[in-house]
This record gives sequence, structure tokens and C-alpha cells, in this order.
Amino acid sequence: MAKDIKNRKQQGVEYNLPLPPKKLYLPTSRDEMEDLGWEQADIILFSGDAYVDHPSFGAAVIGRVLQKAGYKVAIVPQPNWRDDLRDFKKLGKPRLFFGVSAGAMDSMVNHYTANRRMRHDDAYTPGGRHGMRPDYPTIVYSNILKELYPDVPVIAGGIEASLRRVSHYDYWLDRLRPSILADCKADMIVYGMGERPVIELAKRIETGANIKDVTDIPQTVFFTDDSPGEGDIVLRSYEECLKNKKFQSLNFKHIEEESNKYHGSIIWQKTGEKMIRINPMYPPMTQEEMDASFDLPYTRMPHPRYRGKHIPAYDMIRHSVNMHRGCFGGCAFCTISAHQGKFIASRSKESILKEVKKVCTMPDFKGYISDLGGPSANMYAMGGLDKNICEKCVRPSCLHPKPCPNLNNDHTPLLEIYHAVDSIKEIKKSFIGSGVRYDLAMAPAKTEKAATANRQYLSELITDHVSGRLKVAPEHTSDAVLNVMRKPSFELFRKFKTIFDNTNRKYGLRQQLIPYFISSHPGCREEDMAELACITKELDFHLEQVQDFTPTPMTVATEIYYSGYHPYTGEKIFTARTEREKLAQRQFFFWYKPESRRAIIDSLRRLHRPDLIDVLYSGSARNAVGHKGFEKRDNHSKSRIIPKRRTK
Repeated sequence: MAKDIKNRKQQGVEYNLPLPPKKLYLPTSRDEMEDLGWEQADIILFSGDAYVDHPSFGAAVIGRVLQKAGYKVAIVPQPNWRDDLRDFKKLGKPRLFFGVSAGAMDSMVNHYTANRRMRHDDAYTPGGRHGMRPDYPTIVYSNILKELYPDVPVIAGGIEASLRRVSHYDYWLDRLRPSILADCKADMIVYGMGERPVIELAKRIETGANIKDVTDIPQTVFFTDDSPGEGDIVLRSYEECLKNKKFQSLNFKHIEEESNKYHGSIIWQKTGEKMIRINPMYPPMTQEEMDASFDLPYTRMPHPRYRGKHIPAYDMIRHSVNMHRGCFGGCAFCTISAHQGKFIASRSKESILKEVKKVCTMPDFKGYISDLGGPSANMYAMGGLDKNICEKCVRPSCLHPKPCPNLNNDHTPLLEIYHAVDSIKEIKKSFIGSGVRYDLAMAPAKTEKAATANRQYLSELITDHVSGRLKVAPEHTSDAVLNVMRKPSFELFRKFKTIFDNTNRKYGLRQQLIPYFISSHPGCREEDMAELACITKELDFHLEQVQDFTPTPMTVATEIYYSGYHPYTGEKIFTARTEREKLAQRQFFFWYKPESRRAIIDSLRRLHRPDLIDVLYSGSARNAVGHKGFEKRDNHSKSRIIPKRRTK
């Protein structure tokens, strides 16, 4: 144990730091409520995560927003659902409603690997301890609360409820499930970023509205006896989707398009004998609304109840600052747009600097901001040049298949933030830990001034904001697979690597570029992974940042995995589904390991690709030029090899 604590201290995690007094947090116990002079809370939040009073933790955000609106808000983090349920009773009945969230992650992603094996830790729990939340906490917590307090409204929110708001494929059960509302007794789901809908909901209930009569608040989902209106979208029913997987695929196209609209339509889906109504998203938050949420009096630290225990997820973000929400990348395997939308909502420079200065006062701050980022680090303050075009747009991605001609990708506002932060005397260095879209910075700019700023951004990113290793995500090397992923050609990564290498040489730096890749993604075959191994060997990479594709609710890739069809084209797409197929693909990430060599050679012989055996194990890729199955091309006067796919 002593050795473990010593190791964590060496990693920068401090223990037993002075924490603010409990009265500065949302109360978590009856004693804390009494210390505040409360007899009853207005709203009680139940969360599957530990309570960290930081704007990166959803329960803290919702609690602080409601508190700012004048409500008495208490929180019960990680309640024990296996004993006499005392955690669900200890704060009593709230005056208005209960809020329930599984936490910052879907519980099944949190609990299980891509191979459906149970994880041994939980980053959102003190000490990383596993087992402090059930599978599907949204269902478990809601049902317990409804049994104990049947007359009190229960509102479900958070990522788990948000992304399971309609019929969805559950990878861990390997079956299609209805909206999570069909399995839990919550009265309503608030999906997406919940500040605005939860405030409006609290106002309605406070003025005496029955939860069953609250039907018009955006970003809410509920069962209803009402019928669809003119202009509404009616999906195929859950029961129809069970019978025909293609119906589920077709449903998703509507769901994704409506999630990415400025002004979406109401969506309906019949489940059992009743209809589920999904009200459209609010328009993107204004800068003033973003500032109001982030400027709330967060302590930025775990609750004192966890004194002496580290919370891994907090360790990662405690000195970070989130600058915006939303992502217009539209990657096929990503859920950000389904939860936050594709339109960027950015904070003001003043709000960001205010938070940075607050980080500087933290007792364990050593002068380094771990991340100035967002869902995609370099989308700050970006959007369409003509907002009228954006308001009519239904494209799921502003970057794929090619950058939207209306997109303003000027990195000038972002550079101004970097410069302002780095000018603060307490700051030694600010890092960019969030994912960077290099294709966005390399895309054609609308003016020469913007093009210059974008080149400057890449240079400053590499020279001033990398902690020795820059992680980027080309995801794959095959253009066919990348097209399904909605990612740019691998050729763009090659160009970025050239910029990275040249910048390092120019400034005498010895930094590493760490690419991130995914195996077994829909559209990817074993041969694609074999070629990936050869191409990354040519580029002198021994891959570290890799993973198998994990189907999660509300993504294009998951719908393809489940149905076998692309929701937009109807095209049938191959997907590795069995553990054997997945392992056959994954092994190519580690071609350089001696223990992998025999199996890989056997696989390549089975694939009739002896030419790739020569590339991987008979010398460098460059020496393999001329082998059957490869062609030589000129790339900035440097030879490189491109595998040619063979057909059997």
C-alpha cells in the first residue's frame, strides 16, 4: 500500500490536501443538510459517480445550476443498492423531484471491456474500487426510488439515459432493447446537456404542474397517450425493429439528423401499447449561457468525505479547463453529437481565464494546465460563416466526406486563448490533452489570414503545448474503412506527420507522435489490419494507443454492427463479430512482438498474402518495394509502399 501511494505521488497525485469546508459543497448527508439549516431538500440527485464538485462532473453541474436558480439541492453519490436501502432514505423526500444519473459514463462501458470481460477498476470511484455501482444504475436507482416514494417525480439524466432514449442495441446483452424508460420507472428523461431543461422542469413542478402534464420542454423524453402531430417523425416501433433489423438501421438516420439540427422535430416511437415522445434539442447554448454554467462556485475538488482517497477520473482533469461543447466531426463511432449536438457552444475568453486563475490557486497546482480543450480540442469558437445555412443543415458531419464550404476553421480565437493563458505568471506551460483534429487545421481556410493562423496553430501546438508525446487519431490506414468511420484519408495523417517531424527538427525537439487506431470497426477486414501493420511499420510506429471497436448506443457504427446495413446508404457492410474474428484483427497491432509472429504469419498465409510476410519479417518496408502486391509511389521525394489488395 505504501509503495502504491508513493507511485501515485510520483505521478502527481497529492493526498490529504486541504479541502474547502463541507458547507461549500452540495450536502450529501442529513448532518450536512442540518448544518445548512435545511429540514428538506427541494431536489435530491442520485449519481453513480463519486461527488466531485467540478464542471467536468455532470451531477455537480446540474446541482450547481439548480442551486443558482434558488433551489436547495442535495446529492447522494454511489448509493448502496444491495442493503436495506438506507442511502435512498437518509435524506428523506424532496419537495420537488429526484434526479437520477448513472454517472459520466454508460455503466456497461464503465464495467466491461470490448470482449465483455469485467473491468477490475472504476475511475469514478474513490481508490478506483470496482463494484460501487450496479449495471444500469439508471434503472436500479429509479426503480428503488419509485418503490419508496411513488408520489415523487423521478427524472433520469446523464449519458446512460441520454443515449438509450430510443430503441437501441445493447452490446453486452447482445440484443435490441427498448427505450430505457420501458425498463425503469422514471417519469421522464432529460437528455443531452441538461442545464436548461432541468431548470424549466423545476419551475413547472414548483408552480404545481403534474409531471404527466409537462409535455413541451425540449430535450425531454416520456411515455404519453397523445398522438403524433403534423410534421412529427414517427419511427418504426420497437416491436417492428425486433422483427427486422433494417428498420432499426433506418430509424437511426432520423435520430442522428434530428440530434444535429438547430431546430429539430418531435420524434415518436411506439413501445408496447404506448408511445414514447422525444422532444427536440434546445438550440446551442449562447456564450452567456455557457459562461453562466462554468462560472458557478465549484470548489473544483472532491467532497471531504473522500479525504485521503484518490479518484482516478478527477486526477486526470483536476488542472484542466473545458472551453466549449459540441463536435461537428460526426465520427461514426462517437456519441458526442447525439448528446451535445454538432454545433459548437464556446465560452468567452474572460470566463476561461477566470477558471485558469482559479486552478492556479489550487493547493497542488505546480504551474501546469493539463488540458485546454473540449470534445475536440481545436473546435473552439468555430461554426458556419452563414448561420442561416447551418439552421437548415442536416449533415451529420461538417468535415466528412469533405469540409463544408460554409465552415469557418480559423484558429485565431483559439491562439488568442493560448497566448492569454500562457501570459499568466503562475502558468509554466499549458498542455492540450483533448483530441486534436489535425484535418480541421489542415483544411482549406477562407482567407490567407486564417490560413496563416492555422499553420501557426499547428506549429505552436507542437512546440508549446505537447508534453513530449502528441496523441492524434487517424483511426485506420484503409480509405474504405475510414470512409465508414467518417474520417479523412490516411494521406492527411502522413502530411501531418511530415509537419510534426519538420517542426521538431526545426526547433531541436525530441517529441513523439502517438497515433490511435481501432480494429474490428464496421467495414474493416482482417486484410485491412494486415496492411495497417505494414504501413505503420513503414512509418516506424510500434503501436500503443489501440482498441477493439466497442458498440455503444446511439452511433452509426453500432447500428451497422447490429443490423449489418449502413443507415444512410442501405449498403450491407461486413463487421467482425465473434471473439475469434476480433482477435484475428487485433493481433496485427502487435506484429513486432516475438510471441505474435507465428500466428500472424499463419494468418497471412491463410489470407494468401505472403508479400506482407516479407514486409513485416524480412526487412524494412522500403526493402520490400518490388515485392508482388506492392507499388512504389513518390511522396515528397521519398519512397513509400502501398499495399494492393488482392482478390481471391
